[in-house]
Amino acid sequence: MSRLEWGQVLVPLFFILLVVAALAFLHSGLQGDRSLTALHDAGRNVAALEQELAMLDARNAELANRVHRLDEAYLDLDLLEERARAVLGYVRTDEIVIR
Repeated sequence: MSRLEWGQVLVPLFFILLVVAALAFLHSGLQGDRSLTALHDAGRNVAALEQELAMLDARNAELANRVHRLDEAYLDLDLLEERARAVLGYVRTDEIVIR
């Protein structure tokens, strides 16, 4: 093949390879592990995790309040009695227990 014939083959082949590479990068950018779709899914995941964090923070505050109420310096006798009844099964003599 002469020089002109190689040029007629290589130039279109180069552009075909260039288009294939561009399509591969486009596909990776839209569907890959670090793509726009993955970014959108991560945003939804962040929203769900923030909601779960808010619920856990509320539960943590509730438990911290109960711990504070059982502290020696503050000691809520009603809560102490409730916990003793639940854990130890205590019943007063004037109470009727129905199971």
